[in-house]
Amino acid sequence: MLGGTGVWSAPLRYGDAGAAADAAAELEALGITALWIPDVGGDVFGRVRDLLAATSQVVIATGILNLWMHDAAETAAAHADLGGDKDRFLVGIGVSHAALIDSKGPGTYQKPLAAMKAYLDALDRAERPLAPAHRVLAALGPQMLALARDRAAGAHPYLAPPEHTAIAREALGADRLLAPEQAVVLETDPDRARTIARAYLSTYMALPNYTNNLRRLGYTDNDFRQQTDRVVDAIVAWGDEPTIAKRVQAHRDAGADHVCVQVLTDAPGDFALEPWRRLAPALT
Repeated sequence: MLGGTGVWSAPLRYGDAGAAADAAAELEALGITALWIPDVGGDVFGRVRDLLAATSQVVIATGILNLWMHDAAETAAAHADLGGDKDRFLVGIGVSHAALIDSKGPGTYQKPLAAMKAYLDALDRAERPLAPAHRVLAALGPQMLALARDRAAGAHPYLAPPEHTAIAREALGADRLLAPEQAVVLETDPDRARTIARAYLSTYMALPNYTNNLRRLGYTDNDFRQQTDRVVDAIVAWGDEPTIAKRVQAHRDAGADHVCVQVLTDAPGDFALEPWRRLAPALT
């Protein structure tokens, strides 16, 4: 089962391919066990292949593959085509958000739980099936967590505090992979750290998938509208290396097997290698 600390990084997915390969190799050398990349369109499998080629041991994971943008047969075939590397390719699958999907095709986003079930069915019956052991679900609510337990290797919750990790572990049981994402800012000045965090959260605080989950944990519409310190600090860990390590450990204490850390800076397209060089000794 995947353990250790991972890196969640949009630049590894959408940044310059050569720079991403170099960054992946360095992150592996720093002791990172998995590299997680998002998917909001484009050739995600090509970038997975590039990152596999640039590394030798780390798992390359999609966090997450958007099921509305990739046919299940395509996904299963792409996984199989990676051949001997398939044990290093973990397919994280998610239902994305109505605002994104319907902006390109109004009315497309319907019944996300049913859509996920249908997608998993299609993966199972593909010519070269994508086995449950090689897939995880972007799961937050109880129904999607139950599906992750029953039909995947586990769950990859995003934008959720350690309190949710404890809930997810209970829902998944002891033998499923739980790999939450944790956003961090390596900055001790509260105003500067929260400014970076709020810029990152500005889009997410308008997405019902995330706000509904946070409501279950006691956060309110006012927290989302105002991006209060309460919700910002719950979602984004900021401070020095020991402070960030403490938050990552809180996820582990709550039941996480693997924590994928997303380093935020005031340059969102940056590979954040300098912060990672500082953080790695505390997190790996």
